[in-house]
Amino acid sequence: MNKKESRLRRARKTRAKLAELKAVRLTVFRSNAHIYAQIISGCGCKVLASASTVEAAVRAQTPNGGNKAAAAVVGKLIAERAKAAGIETVAFDRAGFLYHGRVKTLADAAREGGLKF
Repeated sequence: MNKKESRLRRARKTRAKLAELKAVRLTVFRSNAHIYAQIISGCGCKVLASASTVEAAVRAQTPNGGNKAAAAVVGKLIAERAKAAGIETVAFDRAGFLYHGRVKTLADAAREGGLKF
C-alpha cells in the first residue's frame, strides 16, 4: 500500500462517518503547489462555498500557493464565504491528510474567521 492509497483509505473512513451524521463538511485538498477548500452540503451533492490558491484574488496576496501563509488566506476566505452562505457550523474533513502544517493552518484561520467545528 502506497502513501496515496493509505490517505484515501483514511479519507473514506472519515467521509463514511460524516455521511452518516448528514453534516455539512469543510473538506481540504492539498497538493504541492496549491491548497483547496470546499464546503459541501450534508447530502454530499452540492458545493456551497469554495476557495483555493488558484484564484486570482488569492494569488495577488500570496504568489506562492504551497505555503502556510497561502493556507491562512484560503482559510479566512472560506470562512467569509461560508458566513455569506449562512453556514456557521461545519465538520472538518481533512481528506486523510495529517492535521499538521498547511492543513492545520487553514483550519485555524477558518476558526478565526468565525466557523465552528
